[in-house]
Amino acid sequence: MSATRHTSLETVLGRDRALVLASLVGVAALAWLYLVKLALGMAEGDTSLMGMGRMGAMDGTPWDGITFALMFVMWLVMMMGMMVPSAAPMILLCAVVKRKAAEKGQPIASANVFAAGYLIVWGAFAAVATTLQWGLHEAALLSPRMASTSPVLSGIVLIAAGLYQFTPLKRACLKHCRSPLHFLGHHWRKGTRGAVRMGIEHGLFCVGCCWVLMALLFVGGVMNLLWVAAIMVFVLLEKVAPYGVVIGRIAGAALLVAGTLLIAHA
Repeated sequence: MSATRHTSLETVLGRDRALVLASLVGVAALAWLYLVKLALGMAEGDTSLMGMGRMGAMDGTPWDGITFALMFVMWLVMMMGMMVPSAAPMILLCAVVKRKAAEKGQPIASANVFAAGYLIVWGAFAAVATTLQWGLHEAALLSPRMASTSPVLSGIVLIAAGLYQFTPLKRACLKHCRSPLHFLGHHWRKGTRGAVRMGIEHGLFCVGCCWVLMALLFVGGVMNLLWVAAIMVFVLLEKVAPYGVVIGRIAGAALLVAGTLLIAHA
């Protein structure tokens, strides 16, 4: 009987993991479909409300509330597409913990609640990024592709991103992001409110780990999807690959060199 129950539990856990993983893949895929559609619309001169909002962000005219809202949605979806893959191990672990707790008669909040808390933080980051883009737009420092037109500014961002890779804050945040078990062991909270709080705390560690890397979008172009994909892959490798810490330090050194050369040739 015990063996049968164990097998049943493993079957349920496997199904839960599959469902959660499918949901995460679906969210990331929808986000990327939206970004691709957005990029194609920009290339084709879309004249819809969203297209006009984008053009208002690109043609040098002052922003209005609609433009800001549309840019915020763009940043929010972009953050979802970039960060959900690297958060998948943590969310999957939450799903496993929930199922095992339920089997013991100790129901806890679902992984979806944790994910909601996580995305709240990246929503706040999207608002900050939108405000920064607005400031750069008003200062005429962005190209139509939403990339910095100042080599010096781009070089400074590259150097800042490179230096940050070696800071204690980066190491501390990355440690929590790379080890879901370590995070749960130090930040476990009960109940729905606790799950939201854990999601927010994990989101804060992820922002602490990646915020300067996201500033690199203004170097290669916010709507340069190859550049966006490259940053997403780097973030994923840094968080889940066996030698992610080493990869991050190599990338940091490369960013320092690239930024220095860019400023030197400005």
